[in-house]
Amino acid sequence: MTILKSDALLSSMHRAILHGSIVCFLTLLTQIGGVAWLIALVTKHRLLTFASLYVALTIATMFVAPMFGRVPLNCRSEGAFKMQSPVYCVLNRNYVSPELRNVVQELADNVSNQFPGTITLALDGSFPVFDSFPLLPHLSHDDGRKLDLAFYYRNDIGYLPGKTSSPIGYFDFVDGETSCADTWRSLRWNLEWLQPLWHDFQIEPARTRAAIAWLAHDPRVQKILLEPHLRDTLAVRFDKIHFQGCFAAGHDDHIHFQIH
Repeated sequence: MTILKSDALLSSMHRAILHGSIVCFLTLLTQIGGVAWLIALVTKHRLLTFASLYVALTIATMFVAPMFGRVPLNCRSEGAFKMQSPVYCVLNRNYVSPELRNVVQELADNVSNQFPGTITLALDGSFPVFDSFPLLPHLSHDDGRKLDLAFYYRNDIGYLPGKTSSPIGYFDFVDGETSCADTWRSLRWNLEWLQPLWHDFQIEPARTRAAIAWLAHDPRVQKILLEPHLRDTLAVRFDKIHFQGCFAAGHDDHIHFQIH
């Protein structure tokens, strides 16, 4: 009898650890997913309930986010600006302040005016509610005032509208000199094993240079993060361009900018 009770207690502990881990993972990934999973646990059709609740909470969040100074970037835009992938919208990582939304829309329009047919692609923004809630793996992106943009890409034929070399716009790192040591404490992942999987695209320099220059001259923009070797290669030596440091993720696969 004692053995049976012990086994039951151990089984309950394992379930608690499992579901606790799922809640933590979903919360860190989407902010609202952990809540949906907790509610679904008390229902019979757990996965179906979770999916339904997650969709409902995602829709409700669009109306709640403005109370926290956030608005969603449009996931269905067909113009000069759009999210790089629906994944960012599904995971609720497409929220920014209204001011930042205006900046990125104006940026996209400006680059498109200079280079007709250009599409500016956004990556991670922030979660919909609460400041200081981490948007992992970023060390910032916690207040709606930061946004990552994909590079503009080309192949041997020319510019590729709305295309990135990797499926989510991140992790196609541009090789270049660095003074940072290779250490396990750093978030500067090289992910060399992934690189052969990506398309053989190159950064389109004219459009990328134009976008960075526009951001650097806009008084609403406080800071741009870009790897030093790309700053030199693209010849964009503006005071607002900073190196994020050796322990943060590298910025040689995207452009990070933030407003005041």
